[in-house]
Order: sequence, then structure tokens, then C-alpha cells
Amino acid sequence: MSLFTLCQWIETTSLSTAIREGALYYPILGAFHMAGIGWFGGMVLMGDLRVLGIGLNVPAADLLSQFRLWKWLGFAVMLISGGLLWWCEPIVCYKSLSFNIKLMLLVLLGVNALVFRKAKAYSKLGACLSLLLWVGLVFAGRGIAFF
Repeated sequence: MSLFTLCQWIETTSLSTAIREGALYYPILGAFHMAGIGWFGGMVLMGDLRVLGIGLNVPAADLLSQFRLWKWLGFAVMLISGGLLWWCEPIVCYKSLSFNIKLMLLVLLGVNALVFRKAKAYSKLGACLSLLLWVGLVFAGRGIAFF
């Protein structure tokens, strides 16, 4: 089974149809997705700025550990709502260049977090890359509706 065939099947499921054709499901999921991005992204932004020496006057390790739970809760909201938004229009997403760029940037953000968390000597470089990747991710996400 090809990926496109799988997307076609998913789009015919009752959950996909309900979200797509329901009056409020899609906008509510969109609102939760945007809130999750803001929540998770805001926590990442605070940590990145602190690593760069900007922001709260708290040691970066303390700040990052204090917000770890909140950051992962925001990630969960973002992931679940984004997954449901994808589930209702998988063919649109499959054909969207912006969606593919967004997924690539998400992978790069994950790699960046894994690599630079371990390499303390390059943490400022990791924070700068994180900020740039997040800006790209937000623009790519907005582009899904248009490209």
C-alpha cells in the first residue's frame, strides 16, 4: 500500500469526515493547535533566550528544569491537535509543499535539541538554530493553507 493510498483511506474514515464536515471541530482543533504551538514554542523560546543570556536572570539549567513539564504538556497538545488536523485532510497535506517543509523542520528541531543538549560547548549555536528553525516552522505551517 502506498502512502497516497493510505491517505485516501484515512480521508474516508468517519473521524476524518466528522472533523472536516463538522461545524466546530476543525476550528476548535485549529485553536488548540495554535495554543499548543504558542505554549510549547514559548517554553522553547524562553529556554533558548536564557541560553543566549537574554531574559530571566535565572541559571539556564534551573529555568529549563522548571518548565520541562509545561513544555511537554504544550508539545502533547500541539501533537494531538496537529495529528487530528492532519487526519481530516491527509491528501491535502500529502500534496502540500509547505506541510512537507514543516515536517522536515520539526525533524531538524528534534535533531537540534538532541545534539545540542549533549554538546554544552555549542549550546548558544543550538539556541540560535532553534530560534531560526521555529520561525521557519511557523511560516511553513501558515503556508499549508496556501501552498
